[in-house]
Parts: sequence; structure tokens; C-alpha cells
Amino acid sequence: MTSSSVPQLLVHDRKDNCGVVVVEGLTAGTDMLCVVTEDNSEFRLTAKDDIPIGHKVALDDLKVGDTATKYGEDIGKIVAPVAKGGHLHTQNLKTKRW
Repeated sequence: MTSSSVPQLLVHDRKDNCGVVVVEGLTAGTDMLCVVTEDNSEFRLTAKDDIPIGHKVALDDLKVGDTATKYGEDIGKIVAPVAKGGHLHTQNLKTKRW
């Protein structure tokens, strides 16, 4: 990563299917620099939606019933389809605890 490259999305584990936006004002159509903290690798992904800082982005197309994975762990189930690069939040992700 060059010193002028600022990641917009962090992914913690190679097994994750979502990452976290780490910049303010991310808008739909942004070609995001994404960094996997597990191995410091990089990839690019286009944001499908405006996504607030701290919110999740789907790294793959996710369908109803799929498991969302963050930190290499199950964080919930997909309850509405979300496209790769889409905003993953309470409208399409629910905990499995209750």
C-alpha cells in the first residue's frame, strides 16, 4: 500500500463476506480501496449505496438465509438480498440470537 492510498473499507479476516466502511461520506459508485487486515492484502470494490462510516458492506451477493461473517465469525443471517458492494445493516441482516 502506498502512503497516498487511504483504505475506505477494512475486512478483518479472509473468511469474511462483509467489511466495514472507515471513512465519512462514502457515496454510491465509489471505487473503494479495501484492505484485509489479516494479511494486509488489498482489493477494490464499488459501493452500490451511500454507506455511513462504521457500517458494513457486502463483499459478495448475499441471499436470504446466508450467514454474514465478520472477524471470521457468524454475526447473523441475511433476511433480505444484498448485492455485492451493497449496504449490509438492519434492513437485511438480523442476529441469530433471538
